[in-house]
Amino acid sequence: MESITYKKTTGMALAGLFAAIAAVCSWISIPLGFTPVPVNLATLAVMLAGGLLGKKYGTISLTVFTLVGAVGVPVFAGFRGGLSVLAGPTGGYIVGYIAMAFVIGLLMEQCSRPGEDAKGKVVVVIKTVVSMIAGLAACYLLGTAWFIVSTGTGLGAAMVSCVIPFLPGEVLKITAATILVRKLRRFIR
Repeated sequence: MESITYKKTTGMALAGLFAAIAAVCSWISIPLGFTPVPVNLATLAVMLAGGLLGKKYGTISLTVFTLVGAVGVPVFAGFRGGLSVLAGPTGGYIVGYIAMAFVIGLLMEQCSRPGEDAKGKVVVVIKTVVSMIAGLAACYLLGTAWFIVSTGTGLGAAMVSCVIPFLPGEVLKITAATILVRKLRRFIR
């Protein structure tokens, strides 16, 4: 894949669109009784933003999403918004979306343009999956660290509450994002 570049107007329009997609995906959530962190589709939206928009506009997109939520617009899970959400136990994950989009975009831009042979396509898929995993790791690192600080929970308990139960769903989201990025990239150029 070649470096992701857009005209400024196109990039900003796409960033706004993906900020809105992140909001809608955040609203599609399932609260869990044992943790304040809900299952939602927001990380799928972040993977798509980073994978399709690259590090610059993907990061802008999730920064806009976070700032819109910070001023009180209910774009976060559970139709919530405000600084109290960012200061609460899930705030680190929301801020982590920005890092996640940046890492995914950065790594995706490092992927070389494949040849038309099957081996080239496999390499791109592997690089895309690795990019998504690295971005997700950045989000989980920031989110879990903030969860520990804001709740006083230990690392083991935080992993059991906020990471391990979500991993099967993240595998599905990475699979879907990898397929969608490969299919949609040619349409938003």
